[in-house]
Amino acid sequence: MKKLFINGEWLEGAKVTTTRSPSDLSDVVGEYASAGTSEVEMAIAAASNAAESWRHSNVQLRADILDKIGTEINERKNELGTLLAREEGKTLPEAIGEVGRAAAIFKFFAQEALRIRGDKLASVRPGLDVDVTREPVGTVGIIAPWNFPIAIPAWKVAPALAYGNTVLLKPADLVPGCSWEMAEIISRSGLPAGVFNLVSGPGRVVGEAMVNDRRVDAISFTGSVATGTRVLTACAARRAKVQLEMGGKNPLVILADADLNVAVNAAIQGAFYSTGQRCTASSRLIVEEGIYHAFVAAMKDKLAQIKVGHALHAGIDIGPVADQSQLEQNLRYIEIAKNEGATLAFGGDLLKRDTEGYFLNPALFTDCDPSMVHAREEIFGPVASVIPAKNYEHALQLANDTEFGLTAGICTTSLKHATHFKRHARAGMVMVNVPTAGVDYHVPFGGTKGSSYGAREQGSAAVEFFTTMKTSYTFAG
Repeated sequence: MKKLFINGEWLEGAKVTTTRSPSDLSDVVGEYASAGTSEVEMAIAAASNAAESWRHSNVQLRADILDKIGTEINERKNELGTLLAREEGKTLPEAIGEVGRAAAIFKFFAQEALRIRGDKLASVRPGLDVDVTREPVGTVGIIAPWNFPIAIPAWKVAPALAYGNTVLLKPADLVPGCSWEMAEIISRSGLPAGVFNLVSGPGRVVGEAMVNDRRVDAISFTGSVATGTRVLTACAARRAKVQLEMGGKNPLVILADADLNVAVNAAIQGAFYSTGQRCTASSRLIVEEGIYHAFVAAMKDKLAQIKVGHALHAGIDIGPVADQSQLEQNLRYIEIAKNEGATLAFGGDLLKRDTEGYFLNPALFTDCDPSMVHAREEIFGPVASVIPAKNYEHALQLANDTEFGLTAGICTTSLKHATHFKRHARAGMVMVNVPTAGVDYHVPFGGTKGSSYGAREQGSAAVEFFTTMKTSYTFAG
């Protein structure tokens, strides 16, 4: 059994969680300790007690530790990628790529630890010097989702440590394995006891304790809108710093002047790869009337070539849905779309493979009205809706007609329309002639409206959440 990591020690939990591969339900991935209230209390106390010494730690020490963590993750990316593919269902190439990204994130923030900037300003009063510096927030609770089991924990943990915070990491119950392996690497990196703590367990126990405890100075959460709203409410009540990354119903606009191959590839990869289980997935394909029928025909041809199967098997394009609950949600929305009058142009059926798993044929719906439920609510699966647009202006209006605003894309050969779309799309990230899913590790990640709340994640922008600013005055006499 894989244990909890609290205050520099490996401890047993209140319960044990067994995880199985969504590609093969007979494949037991592992058994992991699940924390109860006493273990969570120990972890919060440990992180709180370690906060003062770690906030004043040497930045070179932080840099060296983070670089060491990144190096080992990268050296073991094939091994860890195999684990990720087994427990979450990403295809092996995608899984290995995600592990490589996690390694790069740790190495990036190793250098950011050495670049914590401040300002020296002239005072309006004679004889005074003004310094503006950044200091750690304190103790940070991290609540990670299941769809990126190592990359998202990495892009929260690495900056938290780089900027001098202590950490409580709660991975998703569905995929604790990658976080456990990352924690095991961190446990040997040279961090003082209590600076990093792995507290696996259910949200109603671990998550609620972290969110409501005044010793936890900040919460970084990625997950559903409903849970994120509860986290925000609880943090606001005690005035804790909070960062939320939640849902998306991302548009990909295809104009009549687009290169059809470019548009189809962007749509296929953005909507269906990673089994559509990305908050940046393009689930709304908004297509100008002049290219609508050609685009749909090309999409059906391309989808017919897609191979769905066991995540570890060679030549597979899309792995299984992550678990039974998500599969049922996908199927429910597919039925909703049919009942709303949308045309199921491709897929949407369960697939049988050599192993028992959650295999779903990607679903493409056409003749969709933007008011339809399946075209407005996040499904989080390989289901995409094709919505016709009269012209560019109509397409932009449809793209912005959503409560979400994480990412938006456009396929066009018009510099005029591409430039206008980048300025007027109401989303935190905009893509031109590339999939909506896929953001580099060194640039800001986040959205607008109902998708995000608080400071951006990733890149140098992460300093905004994981630090506070202090203004100091000095009179030299």
